[in-house]
Amino acid sequence: MLDLQKAGLWKRVSAALFDLILLGIVAVGVALGISAALDYDGHSERFEAVSESYEHQYGVDFDISYEEYTALSEQERATHDAAYAAFAADEQANRLYALMFQFTLLILIFGVLGAFLLLEFLVPLLLGNGQTLGKKIFGIGVMRADSVKISGPILFARSILGKYTVEVMLPILVVVMMSFGMAGMGGTLVLVLLFGAEVALLLFTKEHVFLHDKLSHTVAVDIAAQRIFDSPEALLAYKQRLHAEAAERAEG
Repeated sequence: MLDLQKAGLWKRVSAALFDLILLGIVAVGVALGISAALDYDGHSERFEAVSESYEHQYGVDFDISYEEYTALSEQERATHDAAYAAFAADEQANRLYALMFQFTLLILIFGVLGAFLLLEFLVPLLLGNGQTLGKKIFGIGVMRADSVKISGPILFARSILGKYTVEVMLPILVVVMMSFGMAGMGGTLVLVLLFGAEVALLLFTKEHVFLHDKLSHTVAVDIAAQRIFDSPEALLAYKQRLHAEAAERAEG
């Protein structure tokens, strides 16, 4: 039986926070480049210009809270509603709004994906043992749950399918859809369930792992204390040797 030298919870959290800061910096840089290529600011300014034209035409302000809207007189509310209805029916405004929504998704998806491919996949491939820069600093490695070295495909499943797709991109997309008025209570429920699953796995299961480790059957370990085998064959040979040594001691 091999002892599992798991990395401490706070070391894992510290490494994750360090990596999160780096991911944010790289993701913003990639996103800015994509935004410039798509001329997102130009489309946003044209959308605002159309919005302001209706505000000036009707003498209203679209950027008011619900409380401010209800405080308006009946005539003011009628004028505000008419202005908003005309704006919502404007083909140019609808086209620009759709483009901004699509561009927002593209910028977020590929900005964050670029950061993850670099820092959560390529860097661990180069450093070995699934180590990100944060894990390297805090002495943490990643291996399969059976003590075998993590492979490229498993690392991809852990970092891109688990971390990026499920833990990061899914919540971001839900928030974006909520901000554009395309998701209501359903979006909130998805966020709550995802956060609850993460907390439950981390605090109330025997393994105390994050969701991406559960999905990829990996575990974060103390790299200095944990023995990691290069292959399942090497692990089997080690177990056979231990068994043989135990049998010799029993006979002697």
